[in-house]
Amino acid sequence: MDKIEKLPKRNEVPLELTWDLQKVFLTEDVFEKNINDIKKQADNYKKLQGTLNKSASDLLIAVKELLAINRNLEKVYVYANMKNDQDTTDTHYQDVFARVQKLLSIVAKATSWFQPELLQIKPQKLAKYYEIELKLNEYQHLLEKLTAKREHTLSEREEALLAGATDIFSASENFFGILNNTDLKFPLVKDETQQVVELSDGVYSRLLESVDRNVRKEAFEKLYGVYGQFKHTFAAILANQVRVHNFEANVRNYNSAREAALVSNEIPVVVYEKLIEEVEEHLPLLHRYVNLRKKVLNIDKVHMYDLYTPIVGKTGLKYTYPEAKKEALNALAILGTEYSEQVREAFNERWIDVVENKGKRSGAYSSGMYDTAPYILLNWQDNLDNLFTLVHEMGHSMHSYLTTHTQPYQYGDYSIFLAEIASTTNENLLTQYLLNKETSKQTRIFILNHYLDGFKGTVFRQTQFAQFEQWIHEEDAKGNSLTADYLAEYYKKLNKHYYGPNIENDDEIALEWTRIPHFYYNFYVYQYATGFAAASTLAKNILSGDAVKIEAYLNFLKSGSSAYPIEIIKKAGIDMTDSWYLKEAFKIFEMRLNELEKLLESEE
Repeated sequence: MDKIEKLPKRNEVPLELTWDLQKVFLTEDVFEKNINDIKKQADNYKKLQGTLNKSASDLLIAVKELLAINRNLEKVYVYANMKNDQDTTDTHYQDVFARVQKLLSIVAKATSWFQPELLQIKPQKLAKYYEIELKLNEYQHLLEKLTAKREHTLSEREEALLAGATDIFSASENFFGILNNTDLKFPLVKDETQQVVELSDGVYSRLLESVDRNVRKEAFEKLYGVYGQFKHTFAAILANQVRVHNFEANVRNYNSAREAALVSNEIPVVVYEKLIEEVEEHLPLLHRYVNLRKKVLNIDKVHMYDLYTPIVGKTGLKYTYPEAKKEALNALAILGTEYSEQVREAFNERWIDVVENKGKRSGAYSSGMYDTAPYILLNWQDNLDNLFTLVHEMGHSMHSYLTTHTQPYQYGDYSIFLAEIASTTNENLLTQYLLNKETSKQTRIFILNHYLDGFKGTVFRQTQFAQFEQWIHEEDAKGNSLTADYLAEYYKKLNKHYYGPNIENDDEIALEWTRIPHFYYNFYVYQYATGFAAASTLAKNILSGDAVKIEAYLNFLKSGSSAYPIEIIKKAGIDMTDSWYLKEAFKIFEMRLNELEKLLESEE
């Protein structure tokens, strides 16, 4: 009988491959004490209500106390969230995380009066406050952002009601997470060595890279077979989340959920619109790449499960985790000594939770807050894609580290719009590092193939997601029911539009929306695409070796939220309200596609 490869339990994972969360809270008792302290802080904060209009010093006190509460709250949330994610089957930390989510609602309700009361201070009086109380100037940009939302801020009572419903509004995302990460049971499949393995999100990604088409097909069909059994449940959960987004946008007087999400993050809607316009214009490049796959793989029809295997017909470059760490350091060395030293600290001080274990949250992310290390969650597999994931998440974490060690707490975070720029700049640096290093034709083909696949997955695919996300919100706003069949029908049509005439639009892909957690993040996915495109230009600047351009990029990483996102990235040389940076990114894609085609032609 074949030996079955099963995921390790959490307590079976080597300590050095887990993140050290004792650096956040040494014991559970300390964590619980912080929760109780936050409750007291929130209760005391209510006593400041009605003081903002009295004097500049009263406003300063209220601002500082609000930030102190949020700072403590972030820390307990980060801890509870990471503890829950490391093993979602652990009922203790399910309960801990649930309690912290309720705490979010308690704090939100206790502090909800602040913004409406702040908006009662007339602009002229607020300007005078800055002259009277000079320390208030340290928070001026923060207050400017809050007062910019005057027309979208409700009465104190209405704000309190919405704040009290925070945990209710997040219920759909929580339901999705539990169903997707904990309750779904996946079947056993065989890899290309005929080893029986337990299917999971991480294993699925690896099997889709297999050179054995039967392995890819079986993994694809069996994974979506599971999701298909629960498609109506997933549709109901997603539809409820969309209704929440549309409800919140409506009550806050926005024209759409998309506008509410972008404007609340200080991003002009034109950035989203130009992305979709440019991607639509350049879809022929994606169709051309799909056609190249069909030709090189020598297949009659390109199925969706044929889009991830290396086009050269080999499994490609393999990296153990220790090997990947060395390559990451080499690729990122161009960013300077300070940057490299912090990457080493991340590796040496257990900032990273490395391997997949039973119940662990799927995917990868960078977490942490101002008073913690910028932790990273991985589900490591020994392949090139995971090397790219490592440098991607390291980009996030180094962005966080440089920001928190440069800016005060009130500006010690950054817009999610900027986050994907730092991570994908690292990816672009790694691509060029590997192309400079590798001289073998076959290896260069593999790297170019990987870059094009990454571009496909980040720019084209995430924009496809963005269009789908916009559509589901618009359909709900029209009063149309988002049933499983309605969602699947549109998604399948959109998928065919993106990948073109040479794709076999498998029935299974119509269910892809069931397994995408980002659809619960309220118009987040488009930023992967804009970030990757902007990163193409920034990486080009860095690779020029120009010290001024490198310093400008590092200063961007250190800026946090000290200015509006569009202004911060503009200082680094990118105007994201203009489509030129997208056009430049597509030029790089086409250039590398041309090179790959020539290398493959020379092999014929």
